[in-house]
Amino acid sequence: MSAEEKILELVDVYKTFDDLTVLKGCNLRVKKKETVVLIGPSGSGKSTLLRCINLLEPPSKGSVVFEGHEVSGDLRGADKLRRDIGMVFQNFELFQHLSAVENIMLAPMKVLGMSKADAHDLGLELLRKVHIPERADHFPDELSGGQQQRVAIARALAMRPKIMLYDEPTSALDPEMIREVLDVMTELSNEGMTTVCVTHEMGFARRAADRIVFMEDGCILEDAATEEFFGGRANERAQKFLSQILH
Repeated sequence: MSAEEKILELVDVYKTFDDLTVLKGCNLRVKKKETVVLIGPSGSGKSTLLRCINLLEPPSKGSVVFEGHEVSGDLRGADKLRRDIGMVFQNFELFQHLSAVENIMLAPMKVLGMSKADAHDLGLELLRKVHIPERADHFPDELSGGQQQRVAIARALAMRPKIMLYDEPTSALDPEMIREVLDVMTELSNEGMTTVCVTHEMGFARRAADRIVFMEDGCILEDAATEEFFGGRANERAQKFLSQILH
C-alpha cells in the first residue's frame, strides 16, 4: 500500500482502562475509498479500536496516523481530527428539541461558520441523500429508529468528513429498519466514502466491505479481503465465529 493510497494507520495500539487491557498491539491500515468491516465476539475491543481512531479514546500506547501525520501524540488537535472523521454511534444521539434538518445544520453553523441559509440548504441536500427529505421538519420523537439513524448519518456527513466510522449503527434498530440504514451506508461506500464499520450484519459486510478484520480478546487475528474471508480461507477461529453467526 503506497503512502498516496493510505489515509489511516494504527501502529501497535494498546488501550488500557485501569488494570484491564482492551487493545493489545493492534495494527491496521486503511486506504482511501476503502470499506473495512470489523467483526468479532462481544468484548473483543472492536468499538474501542474505532474510538481510538478519532481519539475519543486516546491510545495508551502506539500511534494513530491520519493522512501521513501522527495525531495521537497531541490531543489538542482532536477536535480538528473529528471534523475529518465522522462517527455514527449505536444510539442516535440526536438533539430532541431540534428538528431533523436543525440537527444537521448545527455543526456546520457552529464549527464551520456557515450561514443559516446555507446550512439549511446543506441539511436538505443531505436528507435527500439519506432518502428522507420529507422528514426535514420532524423532531426525533416523530421519527422511526431507522429514520433517526439516517439523520445521524446525514449530520456526520455535514462536516464533509474524509472517513466515516460506524459503531454497530443498526444494533438498536428493529429488524425491518436495519436494511434502510445499511442501504444508505452501502450507497456511501459505493460512492467512495472511506469507511470503517463495526457490525454484526454479515450481509452488509459481504456486500460493501473490501476487507474484513476479525478481532478477539483485544487482538486482530485476521485481516483479509472479503472474498477470501467468506470463501473459507480465514483462520480457524474466524471461521468458527462465522459459522456461529451465520447459522
